[in-house]
Amino acid sequence: MNKQDFIMKTKFIKETFKDKRKIKCHLPIQNLRLDENIYQEGNIFITENDEIIDLELQITDFTEDELVKYVELAEALFETNRKHVSIYIICPNTVNVRVKECEIKSEADFSIKLACIEENPAHILLNIIKAKMAKGEMLDNDDLYALAMMPVICKKEERNYFRKEYFRIINEIHY
Repeated sequence: MNKQDFIMKTKFIKETFKDKRKIKCHLPIQNLRLDENIYQEGNIFITENDEIIDLELQITDFTEDELVKYVELAEALFETNRKHVSIYIICPNTVNVRVKECEIKSEADFSIKLACIEENPAHILLNIIKAKMAKGEMLDNDDLYALAMMPVICKKEERNYFRKEYFRIINEIHY
């Protein structure tokens, strides 16, 4: 993760979830060596107190299955370093939240917070990707996945715009 991505994502954490802890670094989730059946797609950050923050982008409806996936991840992350785990999930306000807030019993110390935002995540992702390209940085697999998913996470009337941007960027990087 480059410095600009780090700054932008930690800003999301601080502003959206009102988390004032100092974040010292990003840690690729693959470095944690979790069981392969555990969901491993988020952005992991370590605070100055060695607590774990996982930042997620939820683009599909938030169901019981999604909640179970995040609880399982939180418990696995807690087992890796025995410190508090915060799972922060950002989703566009078009996502249906089909789970009520409730207490989750576990031996692990964690919290899960969901924030539905007005700002379209597709625009945020596109701006990040365009900024990387403007600096001559290579797009990684996460960037390419985000590009492909933009037409799915945007409003119906914006789909063609994001498809066109996807096609334009893919053509640009392959020529």
